[in-house]
Amino acid sequence: MSTLARVAENLYWMARYLERAENTARLVDVNSSLLLDLPQHARPGWASLIAITGCDALFGASNAQPDEAHVVKFMLADGDNPGSILSSCRWARENARSVRDIIPREAWEQINELFLHAQSQVSEGLSAKRRFSFLNEIILRVQQIVGVLAGGMSHDDGYEFMTIGLNLERADMTTRIIDVQSSNLAHPALRPFENILWMSVLKSLTAYQMYRRHMQAAVKSDDVLKFLLQNRQFPRSFYFCLSDVAACLQRLPRSAPVLGVLLPLKQMIDQAQPELLEQEALTRFIDELQIELGRIHDVIYANYFGTAVDVHQKNASVSTQHQSA
Repeated sequence: MSTLARVAENLYWMARYLERAENTARLVDVNSSLLLDLPQHARPGWASLIAITGCDALFGASNAQPDEAHVVKFMLADGDNPGSILSSCRWARENARSVRDIIPREAWEQINELFLHAQSQVSEGLSAKRRFSFLNEIILRVQQIVGVLAGGMSHDDGYEFMTIGLNLERADMTTRIIDVQSSNLAHPALRPFENILWMSVLKSLTAYQMYRRHMQAAVKSDDVLKFLLQNRQFPRSFYFCLSDVAACLQRLPRSAPVLGVLLPLKQMIDQAQPELLEQEALTRFIDELQIELGRIHDVIYANYFGTAVDVHQKNASVSTQHQSA
C-alpha cells in the first residue's frame, strides 16, 4: 500500500472509530433512560443493544447473561469488542497517531486525551449512579474533536476520506437502530409504549429536536421512518449521509466504481415508502440497506486502499467491521 493510501485509510478509520465511540455512548445513555420510563413488565432490557451493534456472537461466546452489568461492561470496557467505547477510543488514537502531521495538533491532543479519559474513567461508566456523567463526557469530547477537525484541517483528499468514514458509520447506525427497535414493537407488552420507544430511537441519533422542527407533529412511527431514512437536511438521516459520501467521492479521483454502487442506493432510498412497510418487509428493506453499505465499504477498500477488508464477523455489516492490526 502506498503512503498516500495508508494516510487515507488511517483518516477513514479514525473518523469511523470516533463516531462509533459517540454512537455507543449515546445508545447506552438513552437505553438507561428508557428503562426508567417504562414499567417493569414492558422493559425491553439490554440485549437489544448487543443486537444493534451486531456483536451477538461475540457477546454470546462469553456465556454472560444479557443483563445490565454484563451488557454495559461489554459496550463500554470490553477490549475484545471493537465497538466498545474503550476499543473505539483506542483505535481512533492509533489511527490519529499515524497521521499526526496531517491533522491539527489540537485534534491529536484531544483524541489522545479522549482515550486516556476513557481508560481511566470507564469504571465510572459501569456504575449506574455515575454512568450518565461518563457517557456525556465521551459524547462532548468526540463532538469537540469533530469540530476541531472540520474547522482546522485542510479540506483536501484526506479530509474527504475522513468525512466518508464518519458518514458510513452514521448511516449504518441509523439503520441498525431502526431495525432492532422496530422489531421490539412486535412484543405485545411494548405496543402500548410505541411512542416512547420511537422517541428513544430519535434521541439515540440526536434527532428528537430536529424531528419536531421538521415534522411539526407528535412522534409517530411512519414519520420517524421517513425522517431518519429520507430527510435531506438532518446530518444523521440515511439519505443525508449517502449524499455527503457522494459529494466527497465526486471530488476524489477514480471514484466511478464506488459511485456505481452508491448512487443506485441513494436513488432507491429516495423513492422508497418505508412508512408503508409492515414489520417483516421493513426488516428486509433495512437488511438490504445494510448489505449495500457493506458493498460501498468493500469497494472503497478495493479502489483506494488496496488491501483486504478485515471483518470482525462473517457477513457482518459496516459497524462490526474493524481495521487490520
